[in-house]
Amino acid sequence: MISKLACIHPEAIIGENVQIGPFVTIDKDVIIGDNCVIDSNATICRFTQLGKNCHVFPSAVIGAIPQDLKFKGEETWAVIGDNCVLREFVTIHRGTASKGKTIVGNNNLIMAYCHIAHDCILHDNIIMSNVTQLAGEVEVDDFAIIGGGTLVHQFSHIGPHCMIQGGSKINKDIPPYAIVAREPIAFCGINSVGLNRRGFTPEQIHTIQEVYRIVYNSGLITSQALERIENTLPQSLERDTILQFIQNSTRGIVRA
Repeated sequence: MISKLACIHPEAIIGENVQIGPFVTIDKDVIIGDNCVIDSNATICRFTQLGKNCHVFPSAVIGAIPQDLKFKGEETWAVIGDNCVLREFVTIHRGTASKGKTIVGNNNLIMAYCHIAHDCILHDNIIMSNVTQLAGEVEVDDFAIIGGGTLVHQFSHIGPHCMIQGGSKINKDIPPYAIVAREPIAFCGINSVGLNRRGFTPEQIHTIQEVYRIVYNSGLITSQALERIENTLPQSLERDTILQFIQNSTRGIVRA
């Protein structure tokens, strides 16, 4: 299960039933969970933790030091959850003193040539298509789908259940349940197909549509639109998820 041509530090912790291919490098202070597969030429750098059932494809580099000039060699980590697929040439850098960790949650598919920079937080069930690039301290919520070749500005926040067109340049926060596309990036409606697939009811989808009708089509400034939503639409998880996201946005949300 472990190739004799792999280079594994004796202090690395390797779980049960782990497959490690030839020319893999695993540094000290690395934790590999049970049932992981590490393909040939992959590199797992110091202070990296992989959960269970992860598959790291050839030539991926996980846990390298960040490309941040403020980094001074402090102990920081890259933490990968369970059931993640990290395809060829994926790079994930560990954190800086800012947050201390780069976190990739559970059940995420990170396709070939993607980059996840220092202190990013990815939640669960995310798909990052080929060559997507996340700058430092980006946060991506559950079930987001990011099209290939997307560039995401540092400190941006991508909400849950979003769909982002390939080749997009993200420089604003992407609110929950949205489809965004075009150049410059713009709100193009809600991800109704994805929401249907994930079991959202017609009533829930209608609520989301009504919220965004007020946000984008009422002619109100954002603070007034949020006030109208609170006063006119009944409380629900979907309504409150959108309201809280917009209220907490530091970069501002994408325009219509």
